[in-house]
Amino acid sequence: MTPRSFLLTPELAEYVRAASDPVDEVMADLIRETAEMAERGEASATMQIAPEQGVLMRLLTTAVGARTAIEIGTFTGFSALCIAQGLPEGGSLLCLDRSEEWTAVARRHWERAGVAGRIELRLGEALASLRALPAEETFDLAFVDADKTGYAAYVAELHPRMTANGVVLLDNTLREGRVLDPRDDDARALAELNAALAADPRWETVLLPIADGLTVLRKR
Repeated sequence: MTPRSFLLTPELAEYVRAASDPVDEVMADLIRETAEMAERGEASATMQIAPEQGVLMRLLTTAVGARTAIEIGTFTGFSALCIAQGLPEGGSLLCLDRSEEWTAVARRHWERAGVAGRIELRLGEALASLRALPAEETFDLAFVDADKTGYAAYVAELHPRMTANGVVLLDNTLREGRVLDPRDDDARALAELNAALAADPRWETVLLPIADGLTVLRKR
């Protein structure tokens, strides 16, 4: 039950992964444990990003030279693990989530991977936690994978806190294609946000058809 893009067949998803850097042993174990949780009904496997997206996020973290990062929505920690691995020595990642149960899984794998020292986890409502942070340029990279109706507020709060040329990644912005004919609150919120970001001069924006849609924003 490895997560994959709705745009790919299982065979093409395997091909994509074979042509990319592989996930390491800790990452593979985390993907497997999350899948087992989903099979027991304790979580949804669709909440975990695809392996190739994780590899891309690790690459982007390193490529933009990010030293400070923030994640909104951590789940079992795979995306945070990827970002933390891309950070340099002395880099830091702040994770905001409200589930003690799911992030306990994350903590174990961060320790195994040797990146726990780079990650600070704050439990609570993410928007409140974000608003409590100083409104000054702090983060080089941000990843948002939380409640979809809250994305617009997260982006608005992140903007003043991103450094010049800071990069924000938004997950699930295709919503399995439902943004073309949005009939639920999540799809409508994302369709509206996608249109607003494309017209927002404060951001350089591209929506990539990877996994369930990954929007990349650069603060101008």
